[in-house]
Amino acid sequence: MSKATFDPTRFNNSKNTPFNEVMDNHLSRRNFVKRGLGLSAMTAFGGFGLSACGSDNDTVADTPTTPTTPTTPTAPTKSSAVLGFESIAGSKTDAVAVAAGYSAYVLAPWGTPLNSKAAAWKADGSNTAIDQENSVGMHHDGMHFFPLNDSADDGLLCINHEYIDQDALHPTGPTFDTDGKRTVIDEIRKEINAHGISVVRIKLVSGIWKVVENDSHNRRFTGATVMDIAGPLAYSSYLETRYSPDGSQARGTLNNCGNGYTPWGTYLTCEENWPGYFVNKGTLTQEQTRIGISTSDTRYGWSHLAGDDDERLDEFARFDVTPTGSSATNDYRNEANGHGYIVEIDPYNPNSRAIKRTALGRFRHEGCAFGKLEEGKPITFYSGHDSRFEYLYKFVSDAAWDPADANSTNRLTVGDKYMNAGTLYAAKFTEDGVGEWLPLTLDGVTADGSTLASSFDSQAAIILNTAGAADLVGATPMDRPEWTTVDPFTGTVYLTLTNNSKRTDGTNPANPRLNNNFGHIIRWDEGDTVTEFSWDIFIFGSPADGDAETNLSGLTDLNQFASPDGLAFDQRGILWVQTDNGASEVTEETNDQMLAIVPSTMVDADGNQQVVTAENQTQLKRFFVGPNGCEVTGFAMSPDYTAMFANIQHPGNWPYSDRADEETPAGTTVRPRAATVMFIKDDGGEIGV
Repeated sequence: MSKATFDPTRFNNSKNTPFNEVMDNHLSRRNFVKRGLGLSAMTAFGGFGLSACGSDNDTVADTPTTPTTPTTPTAPTKSSAVLGFESIAGSKTDAVAVAAGYSAYVLAPWGTPLNSKAAAWKADGSNTAIDQENSVGMHHDGMHFFPLNDSADDGLLCINHEYIDQDALHPTGPTFDTDGKRTVIDEIRKEINAHGISVVRIKLVSGIWKVVENDSHNRRFTGATVMDIAGPLAYSSYLETRYSPDGSQARGTLNNCGNGYTPWGTYLTCEENWPGYFVNKGTLTQEQTRIGISTSDTRYGWSHLAGDDDERLDEFARFDVTPTGSSATNDYRNEANGHGYIVEIDPYNPNSRAIKRTALGRFRHEGCAFGKLEEGKPITFYSGHDSRFEYLYKFVSDAAWDPADANSTNRLTVGDKYMNAGTLYAAKFTEDGVGEWLPLTLDGVTADGSTLASSFDSQAAIILNTAGAADLVGATPMDRPEWTTVDPFTGTVYLTLTNNSKRTDGTNPANPRLNNNFGHIIRWDEGDTVTEFSWDIFIFGSPADGDAETNLSGLTDLNQFASPDGLAFDQRGILWVQTDNGASEVTEETNDQMLAIVPSTMVDADGNQQVVTAENQTQLKRFFVGPNGCEVTGFAMSPDYTAMFANIQHPGNWPYSDRADEETPAGTTVRPRAATVMFIKDDGGEIGV
């Protein structure tokens, strides 16, 4: 692969046909040319666990250890759910605003102790690195609920922690010397420990969910936790480091944004904007250039601790991937190669080690959803690469699904079976609503008619530079592909395309979204072969007062949104949409929010699924709005649907009390804490209906 001129705001410099040009030719009709594939409500399947990854992804169906069997011929073709709340107005307050008849409570905020090793959270930021290692992490994101003992009121929340706010984490912010180097070891350890994942036991007590402190299941995975490597890159020379000379282990997981879960009851956490944690002060490798490794500094300055003692060399210098030794086993040139994966965690076994599943690709993963489960057929996982002009991927297992594996107690061994070997594909969106999955294998055909074997010498090399391989085969650059989720009734897969303010080329009479600030949600059905799919745009984000070329879905003040991000179906067929809004046209009217809609009920007389338009947009309802300054992200439900959990990330001046819907009084300043929020219906009924 030849190097293209590097644009630091655009890591994909390929000349692949951009999605807006494909959309030009497709959306003028706003319907489907089926070609035998077609998005039809009659492509139904029911059964267990077809929702997305949470962070935009999770939903709870049956207990993960005892799922129902896959589709039966009598499975319903559409949901019977009807949204039972009225859409609320936009909100611009330091409080959670929620639909009438509901209440919201703060649960598991940053710094909540998980065991007796941690001191209680201190508002002055004086907690230590040890405290943070044993407490809930910072800036909650993707999330999933795992029931315990088949109970609807006792379970484990797995919560991602995407990044940190150094000024909030420390009493007066991070400490540097006059050369710009970090000087306080405990500060850096505290920052590393605030990253990762929290596993938190929660129980329903007198109608309110509470954290169970000192429970044996409570644990943290941080930016320093030792993790195993599995799949094509395990034990390869690409992962050899001073710490792991055989390439079998990596330390930590970073920038955990979207998430997922598996049919066998494990949690999947996704490493998103991890490249910013590493620096190469020498010459970037091809894959480092493509993925965006820095040549100047790390995100938080972890590699620049003053002094060069052994402690720094082993613990912090690993974030500097500049080659310095005689071989990879003498330095950390390969440290970044241990990041960028889907990480599998068994929340039920507190003694288990997390595993990085390299076969699913290495990029800036945003979420991971599994598709239709059919006995005797492979499992498919979907994941977006959250950057401008990046791609959508799917992984298809070599192993065929055996429903008995859903009941296994050796969950990570089951993960080995389905997630270590298979085929990784990148999506190409072609005209007339038909798409093609392009295999990223040595015999995968490139856009110039050669094969990937002419550019890569092994499958491990392809995985290491997944995005570069997708460039070569001609995948379609997208507007920040993020969360995926699967309709449990139709099997249709949905994907949020958050925004792309850098898209300046091309025109589109039906949707002239140059500088796309509002985003949209796309969906597709798999075809008769593993490489076919059909697609359309489900909904377009827009301000309510957008012109006809912007507000294609006819949104109003009661459901206008921008930058769709988190996305999840629950097993009743309700699609929950969360936003990470950056468009001033919408932020002037409302903070980030969560909306709901039931897509499978939107069908025409022939059973074809319909897109959101001005005629049916009232089916899209705003359920809650977050406090000022926040992002709404992460989704989970109790198995009986009487509690919903969502995360409030980086709030500005919240929470004021245990009531998430209580506004911080004017003139009062609180130290902001990201937190999980619990929503309950005041009459004790199911959420949303």
